[in-house]
Amino acid sequence: MASAAPASAPAPAPAPASGAGNGTRPPKRHAQGGGGGGGGGGGGGGKWKPKKTKREKNITQGSTEDILRLDIKALLDSRRQASSSSSSSSATTTTTPSQTENEAESTTPPSAADLPLEGTETDVHVLELSSTGDGLAMRPGSDQVYVVPFVVPGDTARVKVYRHLLHDKHTMADYISITKPSPLRDDTRIRCRYFSRCGGCQFQMLDYPEQLRLKKRVLEKAYRNFSDLSPELVPAIGDTIGSPLQYGYRTKLTPHFDGPAGASRNRKGILFESCPDIGFMLKGQRRVMDIEECPIGTEAVNVGMRDERARMKNEFRNYKRGATLLLRENTERRHQPKDGITTAETGDQQPPLPPSTVRTETADGFIDIKSCVTNSKATTTEYVGPYTFTNPAGSFFQNNNSILPKFTSYIREHILPPPSPTTTTTATSPSSSSSAVPHTTPIKYLIDAYSGSGLFTITLSSVFQHSTGIDIAADSISSARRNATLNGLGDDRCSFIAADAGQLFRSVTYNPDETVVVLDPPRKGCDADFLAQLRAFGPRRVVYVSCNVHTQARDVGVLVRGDGGPGRRYEIESLRGFDFFPQTGHVEGVAILNRVEETETTAS
Repeated sequence: MASAAPASAPAPAPAPASGAGNGTRPPKRHAQGGGGGGGGGGGGGGKWKPKKTKREKNITQGSTEDILRLDIKALLDSRRQASSSSSSSSATTTTTPSQTENEAESTTPPSAADLPLEGTETDVHVLELSSTGDGLAMRPGSDQVYVVPFVVPGDTARVKVYRHLLHDKHTMADYISITKPSPLRDDTRIRCRYFSRCGGCQFQMLDYPEQLRLKKRVLEKAYRNFSDLSPELVPAIGDTIGSPLQYGYRTKLTPHFDGPAGASRNRKGILFESCPDIGFMLKGQRRVMDIEECPIGTEAVNVGMRDERARMKNEFRNYKRGATLLLRENTERRHQPKDGITTAETGDQQPPLPPSTVRTETADGFIDIKSCVTNSKATTTEYVGPYTFTNPAGSFFQNNNSILPKFTSYIREHILPPPSPTTTTTATSPSSSSSAVPHTTPIKYLIDAYSGSGLFTITLSSVFQHSTGIDIAADSISSARRNATLNGLGDDRCSFIAADAGQLFRSVTYNPDETVVVLDPPRKGCDADFLAQLRAFGPRRVVYVSCNVHTQARDVGVLVRGDGGPGRRYEIESLRGFDFFPQTGHVEGVAILNRVEETETTAS
C-alpha cells in the first residue's frame, strides 16, 4: 500500500459490451506493444518479453511476467495430471491408435503451423483467470494457452491472435466478443461504456462476491508461488474483506494525453492541431483512449474530469508534448445544524456550494463538501473515521477512502497478539528445542516503517504507550508531523524520523520484546538490506501490509525461513486480503507474523 500502491492500481475503469457476443473489437494494435504484451508480427518462436510498465520496472521477482508464467505452468500441469489420472484409470482397456495420437499431441509443443496465423481470429474456451486478471483459454485439441483480457472462466470468446510465444507455450490475443457466455458472466452489471477497451478494470461483468473469491485465490497462489515455504507453514487465507463502495470509490485519478504527432522525433515547433484524446491507456497498447468519465472515480473526481477536459479544449495549444493531469478529491467538513433547529433560528450562515463541488452527509452527522484539486502542490484533506489527514495533492495516500475505516480498524484489532493467559511460540529450527516459551511482557511500542504521512502511526496511537513512524522521504515525514498535530498527538505519544535507508532502526530505542512493526512498502516490496535490519532488530510481532501480494509473499518467506544472515525468524499467524480496488484484479494483503522464540538445545 504505502508510497506506491494506488498509483499502482489500474488506470480507471473500462466498459461494457452489452450482452453476450456484443463485445467491442479493440483498435488496431501498434507494432510496438505496451505492458500488456506488445505488438503483433514476427515468428513468435524466440524468447520475447513484454516491455515492463513504470510500476514494475524495479520489480525483479513477482512481476506480471512471473505471475503469468507460473499461472500458465500450473494450468498445463493440472491438465497433464488429469490426463494421466484418466489414462491410469482406464489402463485395463484397449488403447486405440487415435488415443495414442491424442496423448502425443498433448505433450508435443505446437509449431507455428499448428496455430492460427497471427492477425487472424479464432474461438477459445476460457478455463482459468490468471492473477494478472487476464483469462487463460485453450482451443480444442491443443495445449497452447491463449492469454485474453475481459473474460471469465466458462466463457467462449472470439479473439484476435497477435503473438505466439512457442517457447513459453502461450499466445497473446485481443478480446473481440463473447460467443457463448459463462454462467458467471452478466454484462448488465457493467457500468462503463469503455469496458473491454480501457486497460483499467477487468471484472465489471462479475458478481461482487465472485470478485472477492477470485482475489482470495490470488493471495493463495501468491504464497504458493513466491514464498518458497512448505504448505504447512502457510495458514489458510481468510476471506477477502470487501469495499463498502464498488463504484465511485477512487479519490485520485491521473488521466493523460499523448503529445502531438511527430513530437517524439522532433520536439521543437510541433503543436496540437486539435484537442488531444484525454483519458487512459487502451488495453495492451501505448495509446491513450479518450474517456469522459470513470465510474470507479468519486463524483467529485468526475466533476474535476469534466472541468479539466473543458479547460484543455481552450488551452491545448499551450502544450507541445503529452502530459498527465491530476484529479484529487478534497474534503471540507462542516457540522450539521442541531436537531430540530434550523440555521435561520440559530443565525448560522451556511454558504452556498461553490461551483464544481459535491455535498454529502456522513453517518456521524457531518456535511462534507467535496471538490477536485488539480494542483499537485496544493494541500488536500480527507477523513478516516475520527482522524484528519492532509497531504500535498500529488503525494501518495490511499485512493479508496470508503474502505479505510474498516481497514484501519482491522489493523488496530489485530496489531497485538490475541488475548490469552500466555502467548507462546514454538521453536522449530534444527538448532532449537521444541519447548514453548511464554511471552509475559506486554507490547507497548509501535514502529511504523514506510510510514508515509502517518496513516498507521496516527490511527494506532491509542493502542500504544509510544509510536515511531520511519520513512526515507523527508517530505512524507513533514506531512506526518503535521497530521499528528492535527489529531492532537504530541511527541509524548508519537514521533517521526526521516531515516537513511541503511539505518532505519538505528534511532529506535524500544525494547524489541515490547515492540510491533508495521510494514507498508511500495509494490517492489522490501529489499534484502531492510529485511536484514528488521531481523537484526527482532520485534516481537510484524504486520506486513502490501499492495503487491506477490512481493509480500516473497518477503514473508525470507522472514519465516530466516534468510540473509543473523537475526530472528518469524511464523505466520494470519493472511487476509482487502479489496481496495473493486472491478479490478488488484488485492491488498495483510500478513501478521510472530517472532519464533528459539531455545538452544543442550547436549545430553
